[in-house]
Amino acid sequence: MSRYRETKLKPSNARASQDGDFFEISDTGMLGSWAVFFFYPADFTFVCPTELGDLAEQYQAFRKLWVEIYSVSTDTHFTHKAWHDASETIRKIQFPMIGDPTGTIARNFGVMIEEEGIADRGTFVVDPQSRIQVVEMTAGGTGRNAGELLRKIKAAQYIAAHPREVCPAKWREGEETLTPSLDLVGKI
Repeated sequence: MSRYRETKLKPSNARASQDGDFFEISDTGMLGSWAVFFFYPADFTFVCPTELGDLAEQYQAFRKLWVEIYSVSTDTHFTHKAWHDASETIRKIQFPMIGDPTGTIARNFGVMIEEEGIADRGTFVVDPQSRIQVVEMTAGGTGRNAGELLRKIKAAQYIAAHPREVCPAKWREGEETLTPSLDLVGKI
């Protein structure tokens, strides 16, 4: 997948639930800022609430980085609200939960499991220029880690601010980076 692939929410509007309220959300409203599109299979399931709960617990750390999280499943915004009202874990979520009942958004990101009518576990970090900077695909039974996602976002933001440097494996904010050059070839 190209790191310059632009994201699209086609159609330009979708319905979302946030803090028990409904609203329209559009791709144009997301332009110009960092975003995470966090696809998951379905509401009222097993691994999904653990992942969303982990994101909810780390949400303020994402916001300090000026990153918005958009969780997306093929459920409706009505189902998101019902889950929010029924689950203590989901009730903690402050970020938008986008309903994608037609699967349009999931297809646009390439995570639609057509034969099941649900989204795969896909995570996409999108920069302010609408370019995908991080992609993670996880098997249905394997949950993701919000702390590791934060680390990857910090690395992507660092590289955006320092385009001549790269972040090595396990890089943490404040640690040494690398400056690619012929002098490093074969010496790492």
